[in-house]
Amino acid sequence: MEPKIARDVTAERVRRVAEGYKNAKGEKVEGLGGGFRYCELGEPLFEEGGKIREAVSFADLARHVYFTETGEPLPRGRVTKSPFLGDCRGVGIYLLYNGILTDKRANGGNILTRSVLAQLPPFDGQKVIYCAGCLLGKDRLQAERILVRQTPYEIKVS
Repeated sequence: MEPKIARDVTAERVRRVAEGYKNAKGEKVEGLGGGFRYCELGEPLFEEGGKIREAVSFADLARHVYFTETGEPLPRGRVTKSPFLGDCRGVGIYLLYNGILTDKRANGGNILTRSVLAQLPPFDGQKVIYCAGCLLGKDRLQAERILVRQTPYEIKVS
């Protein structure tokens, strides 16, 4: 495939179908509505077995986690050096990965513990926390309104 075929040819065809156009006879053809987003694929985040690749950065995984959890993209400028990715429809999304809390030991800061929970930026509402594991009990999670999703197993890879 030619390098710019998607951006220059396919994108224009999709735009015309969505917005409408004039045919060869000069007649207006109504668009079907909707839209599209042009995206470029980066390196895969996961190995064939489903493990997160070693080279994956916090920012890359954060964008993937936020999108799979919310169905909305996380703007590049919103990826900071914080485990709090943002909130969507009243739910706070967190990611503990790659020593984001400055603990670079194996699994350091990637396991949800009482001390890690105390370091997280506060959010008043339901929280979804992606992490390698959790050492908090069911009662504490309910009291804090936390839903834990274990990485990489509970990250959608589709």
